[in-house]
Amino acid sequence: MTANRLAIFDCDGTLVDSQANICIAMEEAFAAHRLDPPEREAIRRIVGLSLVEAAAQLLSEAEKDFHRVLAETYREQFIRMRATGTMLAEPLYDGIADTLVALDEAGWLLGVATGKSDRGLSIILGHHGLDHHFVTLQTADRHPSKPHPAMLEAAIAEAGASPETTVMIGDTTFDMMMAGSADAYPLGVAWGYHSAEELSEAGARHVAAHASGIAPHLERL
Repeated sequence: MTANRLAIFDCDGTLVDSQANICIAMEEAFAAHRLDPPEREAIRRIVGLSLVEAAAQLLSEAEKDFHRVLAETYREQFIRMRATGTMLAEPLYDGIADTLVALDEAGWLLGVATGKSDRGLSIILGHHGLDHHFVTLQTADRHPSKPHPAMLEAAIAEAGASPETTVMIGDTTFDMMMAGSADAYPLGVAWGYHSAEELSEAGARHVAAHASGIAPHLERL
């Protein structure tokens, strides 16, 4: 019996452009602790990691306990922004909606593996009406941070796929390294937060320049 073909997408930087809200929430979290905020480029570099790991990357000199405190402050700021209606738009990247439809029609099962929480992912997918596309959703609530392969391994098992029939689609080196660790096919996208060159160096077998190139490339595998 042939295993299901599974295409797993990262969320932030791959499906949606959420960098503005992430940067603002992180800046507010640092300000709440009277710390100078990182440069926005540094914040964009950690998108995709789980919050504690992201805090550790941005403030490596701090104690581990404070990384957890900073992560919780970031989460509180994000919730506050949502509750007060001050969040900026988090648009889908051009061509993503059509790509999901095309993969559905071609018989691919779809999933998400993200550093977001369950709640955060549910809100963003619901907002864009994408929920029905995905058979497996893996988040930081249940797994170690990328690039650990746990998210991908769980998605493969849940979808009844195998590593050989699974593609990880993402915009960061963390996604490509996770795919490599899980023996899945690493497909980078050029519109996110890490460069195409970095994605290739991290193991991407191909880097799509536009979402419209994803489905045709997968059909050639």
